[in-house]
Amino acid sequence: MSSRYEKISAALLGAGTVGGGVYRLLKKRKDEMPFKIQAELEISRVLVRNPGKKREGIPQEILTDDWEGILKDPKIRIVIELMGGIEPARTYILQALEAGKHVVTANKDLMAAHGRELMDAAQRHHCDLQFEAAVGGGIPIIRPLKECLAGNEITEVMGIVNGTTNYILTRMTEDGMDFAEALKKAQELGFAEADPTSDIEGLDAGRKMAILASIAFHSRVTFQDVDVKGITKITAKDIQYAKEFGYTLKLLGVARNTDGEMEVGVFPMMIPSSHPLAHVKDAFNAVFVHGDAVDDAMFQGKGAGEMPTASAVMGDLIAVARNMQYGCCGRIGCSCYRDLPMKASGESRHRYFLRLIVEDRTGILAGVAGVLGNNNVSINQVIQKPAVGGVAELVVITDKVEKRHLKDALVIFGEMSMIREVASVIRVYSQRQGDDLL
Repeated sequence: MSSRYEKISAALLGAGTVGGGVYRLLKKRKDEMPFKIQAELEISRVLVRNPGKKREGIPQEILTDDWEGILKDPKIRIVIELMGGIEPARTYILQALEAGKHVVTANKDLMAAHGRELMDAAQRHHCDLQFEAAVGGGIPIIRPLKECLAGNEITEVMGIVNGTTNYILTRMTEDGMDFAEALKKAQELGFAEADPTSDIEGLDAGRKMAILASIAFHSRVTFQDVDVKGITKITAKDIQYAKEFGYTLKLLGVARNTDGEMEVGVFPMMIPSSHPLAHVKDAFNAVFVHGDAVDDAMFQGKGAGEMPTASAVMGDLIAVARNMQYGCCGRIGCSCYRDLPMKASGESRHRYFLRLIVEDRTGILAGVAGVLGNNNVSINQVIQKPAVGGVAELVVITDKVEKRHLKDALVIFGEMSMIREVASVIRVYSQRQGDDLL
């Protein structure tokens, strides 16, 4: 069979969990490649720091620490970057593109920070740069946005894009765990790193949302544009109150394009328990897209892990190889042909859940309502829990309010002796009404 088909060689940069998965998956599908891409496909070099260290399933003879050798090898036509981080990954990708090699990467940090630079380099050199695995692990979302939904004007992309935090919140919701206990469980099962900061503070999800927003709205969004808030302050009480109001608490990435202004953020949000995203549990991810033609569409699956991520990398690898065979590389490059402004943070409008620890005395509710009303914050729902030890909990859900008005009210609450603590401020999802989404 091999004599009938051209052989396409690729180099793999990084032999960690995902890199090993990609090598094994390609080996498993090797005999099918001629039928899928009209060529044979192989990984002929694997770049590692220590070539002398054995990597399970990867032949010792193809391990190397010589990047220049890979770069100058004309037989290697595709580079698969799975090293992670910014450098040296950025330099290697730029050099590969300049050498006319196509690139597949799973590097969300790099694409969120330097996507424009890398996409411009790919376009200059008529190369493919594919990065499906950078968002959502095995869930197809980047190619659907760029191709399948290209006929739509996308106005909202919302989703659960971090499996670690979704697992933690699932355990808190279903098992009544507090945050620390759920995090420890996630670490024991390998869903959370020893240092979980990037996940629990929303940084990982923020980078993914920058990438998705850039593609969906055709305007460049970087990580610095994303309003990020994690789940470290979420308590079991917040989750219990969410249930009482008919909501489920999730860490959501939300990107909106309203009247030509973009708003991109990651934050804990209470969504109706009937919403499809409320039923996405444990380490699964899901992305909910609204377009003017397709209406609502949701993509769900495993958002991380060795083989789900390897699946996305393999999909990109096969797509690049097909493009090479038909001479159409670079046909879908950077889609950011607009230059839309970001909405000023203080002008964004949302509903909010407020949990206040207050003194148990007459006039508290009237005082809280007065402060909110004087700052253009309208109350939608309110409940007060029975007092314990001279203090009570007052829980308020507001109507939609500009963020700046709520912040003004919170400043005043902090100066009021009757209010012991503003324990929680959490966004609440609202159903879509015209252009006013959240």
